[in-house]
Amino acid sequence: MAIILMAIAASPAGAAEPGGIGDKLRDAQLQIFIENDKWHRTDRNYTNGLKIGVGILEKHIPEEIGDAFRSLLGAPSRQSDEVHFGLFLGHNMYTPRDITLAAPQPFDRPWAGWLYLGLVGQRVAKAAKYDTLDTLEVDVGLVGRYSYAEDIQSWWHDRIGAASPEGWANQVPNEPAFLVSYVHKRRYGVERDGFDFIPHVGMSLGTVATFARAGGIVRLGVNKTGFGPDRIEPGGAMLQRARESYTKGNREPFETFVFAGLDARLVAYSIFLDGTVFHESASVDRRPFVYDVFGGVSVRWEFVRASLTSVLRSEEFTSSRGGGGRQRFYSLNVGFEF
Repeated sequence: MAIILMAIAASPAGAAEPGGIGDKLRDAQLQIFIENDKWHRTDRNYTNGLKIGVGILEKHIPEEIGDAFRSLLGAPSRQSDEVHFGLFLGHNMYTPRDITLAAPQPFDRPWAGWLYLGLVGQRVAKAAKYDTLDTLEVDVGLVGRYSYAEDIQSWWHDRIGAASPEGWANQVPNEPAFLVSYVHKRRYGVERDGFDFIPHVGMSLGTVATFARAGGIVRLGVNKTGFGPDRIEPGGAMLQRARESYTKGNREPFETFVFAGLDARLVAYSIFLDGTVFHESASVDRRPFVYDVFGGVSVRWEFVRASLTSVLRSEEFTSSRGGGGRQRFYSLNVGFEF
């Protein structure tokens, strides 16, 4: 979180403004994401994810970057307030099935961590029969030892009395990595109460992963806003200022809905399964088609929003000694809309 605040404070546009960081965050949303499989009583595969972020005003990011996002999202004019931005700090962690083994496990997925900083741009638009949300996210970071996954997991397991992870010496090597992701969502059924359907399509490209995706969710609730629950995945969060442009500042103090959905992906590459790009590293046979089936509940009271999602993920890889199996984990999002 400190890295995010320092990055905002260092922007040239904000240096001469009174109020400093407080003014810059006044219209922002602080978002916190936690994903963990321990809540489903496992400790393997995608075992933990953290993501913390804030919305930022376009004037606080370099003009060239803002213009590039606007152009890619189809809103080239800087005079309008169509595109909204956010900055995120994230960390993902991946381990084999048995974390107590110090020896290499060539028939299970590699140990890996991914530490990154992400810039997100969003645009909301209204049409006659549906509303749209376009999200572009650029993540830059590190995999390997300098992701500090070993330190984080060892420290946390020591605190909660869980088994000590012994195999981090076998993790993928240090390597810079990036990911560019685009997601397009449409909301059919714009009434605030009752059902709506929100399909999505998207793709991600980079040295972290390359895949195409499609799916959707169905929601049932009262005073619904936005485009569904927020998740840790690239393009999964809706920014507060994007919400404001969507609701025009007119929303009820209470909102709740339940939801269920599917996200299917055709995966061409994953650094967490295929190994690193520039170094030789452990790998397994990646499955080209994977999917998430999920459901949960979301509640907002005034400026505090919370969503809890249970995710069932299909098998992501196989080996000569069997596959990785399906996985379950929970995703928790808490947002504070200032």
